[in-house]
Amino acid sequence: MRLRVIPDNTSFDFFKRWKLWFGISGLMIVLALVSFGARGLNYGIDFRGGTTIRTQSAEAVDVGAYRDALGALGLGDVVISEVFDPSFGPDQNVAMVRIQAQNEEEAVTPETISQVEAALQGVSPDIEFVSVESVGPKVSGELIWTAVEAVVLAIGAVLIYIWLRFEWQFALGAVLALVHDVILTIGVFSELQMKFDLTTIAALLTIVGYSLNDTVVVFDRVRENLIKYKKTDLKDVLNLSINETLSRTFMTSFTTLLALFALFALGGDVIRGFVFAMIWGVFVGTYSSVFVASTVLLWLGVKRDWTKTEAEADAKKNGSSV
Repeated sequence: MRLRVIPDNTSFDFFKRWKLWFGISGLMIVLALVSFGARGLNYGIDFRGGTTIRTQSAEAVDVGAYRDALGALGLGDVVISEVFDPSFGPDQNVAMVRIQAQNEEEAVTPETISQVEAALQGVSPDIEFVSVESVGPKVSGELIWTAVEAVVLAIGAVLIYIWLRFEWQFALGAVLALVHDVILTIGVFSELQMKFDLTTIAALLTIVGYSLNDTVVVFDRVRENLIKYKKTDLKDVLNLSINETLSRTFMTSFTTLLALFALFALGGDVIRGFVFAMIWGVFVGTYSSVFVASTVLLWLGVKRDWTKTEAEADAKKNGSSV
């Protein structure tokens, strides 16, 4: 006997209070924008600039011990990661210590670097400091704009893809859902002042892909049902389509969250920001696929004069089935 978390034939009315859900989304977007404007983001080293120290020792790298030793120095954002390379010998244990720029300076001062080296030598007496490199605010500013361009281009590509795959109403609904997800994620990071770095940008792009996948699954079923039920009201077709894909949507989100919660609890500080963004993204991505993308489609309306032949030709062109 199979365990069913979601029954096969659900009949939830997802649009009974669509104005309420739309209002909640709009309010959350406003709050996110206000938080971003008032508090900004807690940029990490990638976007603020700083200094990277490469270390090498015969002893194994203890990231926790390194972090504890440097924590007493009050250097702000410090990222420590072990470097793995098959070419390294057994006595080559390499780590990268990244320290944020201090007091808006171009680089960490030699005095601060000396303090860092002394603290790490207290943990590993044979440690060597192979190189010291600095990243200034100009390069960090360029990274910020590059990150913004990456997110905008990803959403633009989604707009074109959905427009070609379905119709412009579907494309607009999907893109507004993605913009909704990105803005809310940035708002949460702004409000909680969690570190925002390149790994967070990677999480944003992953959220865009995850949310799009959910939305396309629903829209595919909507297109099929528009052909089958040509005289049925669009609201009823959308409700039917979401209910038919609800089990798949729930199980995909649930199993993804199981892995993400395990990573959040056991993965350590290095990936915690990325995992938090993904957990939040799964929730808002699932929500937006149902209550934002589909509601926009309901509001805009959609062409109902498709024929079976036209739909099959369209599906064949795009490599899908009807």
